[in-house]
Amino acid sequence: MSYKARLKSVYLISLLYKKVCMKLLLPIDGSKSSLSAAKYVAKLAKNSRSPAVVTLVSVHDDASLGHVKQFVAKSVVDDYLREVSEKELKAAQKVLDAARVKHNMVIKRGHIADEIVALANKDKVDLIVMGAKGRGGLLDILMGSVAQRVSGT
Repeated sequence: MSYKARLKSVYLISLLYKKVCMKLLLPIDGSKSSLSAAKYVAKLAKNSRSPAVVTLVSVHDDASLGHVKQFVAKSVVDDYLREVSEKELKAAQKVLDAARVKHNMVIKRGHIADEIVALANKDKVDLIVMGAKGRGGLLDILMGSVAQRVSGT
């Protein structure tokens, strides 16, 4: 075997053993179900052979705030939604910190399922882990849950 052929085979073998980072997306809405998903991700990342990076995402659909926006400045609505998102993300962040799992946080506004799918595609995540039941109510009965909409795309 020539030197170039041996070098090429060593390179290919090193690629096979190279640690590939697993990218996980964890949508959080402050529900018990999303906290359970965070605990599952912490366990999954801890038991993975590859290092994992988790993106915590909080998405708020501000369409229901249309009547409020008429009387309150946009910056006030933005600050309120950011504060709510940070509060929702805090418990999941603590779970990942305790498990020493590397993570970052993203706060989005818009249609919840669409924003989750768009972020997953943009970041090329390997897995989306989310709770099956969230903070939804009557809208979920009529349209189906966010988890169902995300898994359907």
